[in-house]
Amino acid sequence: MAAENRTEVTEFVLLGLSSRPEMQPVIFGVVLAMYLMAVMGNVLLVIVACSDPRLQTPMYFLLSQLSMIDITLPTIIIPKMLVHTLSVNRTISYKSCMIQLFFFMAVGSMEVYLLAAMAYDRYVAICEPLRYSAIVSHLLCLRITLTSWVVVSLNSLLYTLLVTRLTFCGNQVTHFFCDITPLLKLSCTRPVVNEMLIFTEGVAVVGSPFFFIWGSYVRIGIAIAHMHSVAALHKALSTCSSHILVVLLFFSSLARMYLKPSSSYDLEEDRQVAVFYTLVTPMLNPLIYSLRNQEVKGALRRLFMKLCISGWLPDKEW
Repeated sequence: MAAENRTEVTEFVLLGLSSRPEMQPVIFGVVLAMYLMAVMGNVLLVIVACSDPRLQTPMYFLLSQLSMIDITLPTIIIPKMLVHTLSVNRTISYKSCMIQLFFFMAVGSMEVYLLAAMAYDRYVAICEPLRYSAIVSHLLCLRITLTSWVVVSLNSLLYTLLVTRLTFCGNQVTHFFCDITPLLKLSCTRPVVNEMLIFTEGVAVVGSPFFFIWGSYVRIGIAIAHMHSVAALHKALSTCSSHILVVLLFFSSLARMYLKPSSSYDLEEDRQVAVFYTLVTPMLNPLIYSLRNQEVKGALRRLFMKLCISGWLPDKEW
């Protein structure tokens, strides 16, 4: 890139999901509806997990933490995107862009570690059921959560600082939020250090929880294969199925988005993938856990019955 094209960037222009004016009201309505569903569904799951005495277990503590992540992740991105969708001015300041990048990467990475912690919880519950209460406790889950926050925050800070060291040839971000891949695409030279970090440290930080999950389910699969009770087998499968589905949804989109060099970045495809893991997955997670979990469905019924009795909802048989 010629030196005369290098200018100091003070703000970025987020091009959004589409440049067609007639599509903006449609995008606004669809995204707003999905965002509200994601927030309300996860808020309801947090309330149920925290208020129902039967769900005061480490597993549901981790589930409530996952729901809080699924509230925070789209909230970092979607409100700003909705404003830009119906606005002519789609700029975001350089500082705000870096802040959004930091929090998005930290919160997004945190979901990976929570999924790994939930896999460990399921492993102990199925493979070491008699020792479950001695091994898995609320204190252990709290320590795992706090340690994970430290790791992902430092990792996100490292990536954000490296992005700030880049020289940008242009300020039009072909995305609807400040993500690392489209920002690397704007670099005047190929961001070799950033790409090397993604494929080394990034794979280690995000990949290690994935391999931990994979190893946990290998052990769980072996344990299930040796079960002779049909009831125990059904319970083990129903316990793990929701978590497996969430893991597959999240990691498949994550790998498709980031585990490739910036030279192969595809605008349309990657924006669609980004919508999936920033909005669709947080919207689906509470549905997956509530529809496939009898304990959560029972807690929801008890919550609605309490609301009916207290007068918050009209009388109805649940």
